[in-house]
Amino acid sequence: MIFYLQLFWEFFKTGLFTVGGGLAALPFLYDISNRTGWYTHAQLIDMIAVSESTPGPIGVNMATYVGFTLAKIPGSLIATFALVLPTIIIALFVARALDRFRKNPLVNSAFYGLRPAVCGLIANACWGIVRVSMFDFNATGFFNIVNIPAFIIFGAAFFLIRRYKKLHPIVFIASGAVLGIAVGALL
Repeated sequence: MIFYLQLFWEFFKTGLFTVGGGLAALPFLYDISNRTGWYTHAQLIDMIAVSESTPGPIGVNMATYVGFTLAKIPGSLIATFALVLPTIIIALFVARALDRFRKNPLVNSAFYGLRPAVCGLIANACWGIVRVSMFDFNATGFFNIVNIPAFIIFGAAFFLIRRYKKLHPIVFIASGAVLGIAVGALL
């Protein structure tokens, strides 16, 4: 029972302080990993990949996935509910007041400051994903530190996404999975 309360509390805090969408939750998920040891950073990267590949908001998908990994269906329900509960509570109270205060210079200044702060959180989370998926800083020698196949897949995806912007993201996700399987079979 204590574990479920801790799980609820961790995801409640994540939902309460995550501003800017699901990717902004990544620093909180890294922090949970560091403090609790419930999952490794490598497992978190896998969870991100699955959460990005499935329909729905990534933050909710991540909470569901982490909860399920830790405690099956009860864990997924608790983590997901805890993540969205602060949003529901805040939305009920703020929605009404925001219209009244939206023109307030202090409110506008707060939003102005939140945007770059959220960008910094997301950039830091992205660096964490790049570091785990494309580098092994514990290895020695350039070709052991740098994951060359991952860089090739990244480069191809980046180029194709920039070139074919109208394609649905699932095309790139599926292509990444197929390339990963092909590279894994060759190695």
